[in-house]
This record gives sequence, structure tokens and C-alpha cells, in this order.
Amino acid sequence: MKCPFCAFAESKVIDSRSSEEGATIRRRRECLNLDCKNRFTTYERKEDMPLVVIKRDRSRETFDKAKLITGLVRACQKRPVPLAELEKIATDIELELQNRMEREVSAVKVGEMVMVRLKDIDEVAYVRFASVYRQFTDIGTFMEEVNKLIKER
Repeated sequence: MKCPFCAFAESKVIDSRSSEEGATIRRRRECLNLDCKNRFTTYERKEDMPLVVIKRDRSRETFDKAKLITGLVRACQKRPVPLAELEKIATDIELELQNRMEREVSAVKVGEMVMVRLKDIDEVAYVRFASVYRQFTDIGTFMEEVNKLIKER
């Protein structure tokens, strides 16, 4: 690490500790230039690559965890599903997507990931989400989804 005072190319780490709940490492460093010896602080954090969602109309937008949580909350409205559970679902999906090597993911894939998780938590919320996500146009398609759910039990 280059010294901010004298621009000497070498320094040593005196102290390291995590900050921001483990998301960042704070390091105290000392310049190894004998004429300088100044101390300075650096922060090390994971580089996040933006994740892009390809929507049905082929437009692209940055993945938004808050938007995902809003959709989950809407599907679980008046259902006994704690908000912490919905936040966990959104976090799990975000982490799974970030851990893939792909920087672009289809909205269809994100929706499928949500439905798999909702089905295990609350079947009514699952059907609500599926009705919007799969754009049910009539009662027949709605009933098909409900019947599939019943058969899986």
C-alpha cells in the first residue's frame, strides 16, 4: 500500500479489525520509509459486481433487493409470515445470484427462485405470487396452479 504522505510503496500492517459488521476490514499501517514512518488507515472490502435483471420486455435493470422484499410482502399480506422470514428469502436469493459467475439473470429465474421458497413457507402467499408472476388471465389457470399444489402435497 502506497503511503499517502510520502508515496513510498511499502508499508506494514500494525493492526487489523473488522468493521461494519464484518463487511469491511480496517487496517492501521505504518510507512516503511525511514524518513517518514507515518501511520495511516486503510479499509478493505469485497468488490460487488452489479447484478442485472433482464425483464420480460428485454429491458435491463439493476437487481434491487428492496423491490424483491416489496413483492414478497405484498404476496404475504395478512398472512402469518414474519418480515424477518421474507428478508431472509430475499437475502438468500441475492447471495445465490451473486455467487454465480453470471452478471445477468432473467426476471423469470428470479421469480422461480421466489416461488420455490414461498411454497415451503406459505401456500396462500405462493399462489398470490404465482398469480401475478405467471399473469393468470382467468380462473382456469388459477385453478390449475392450485390443483398442482394440492397434488404435490
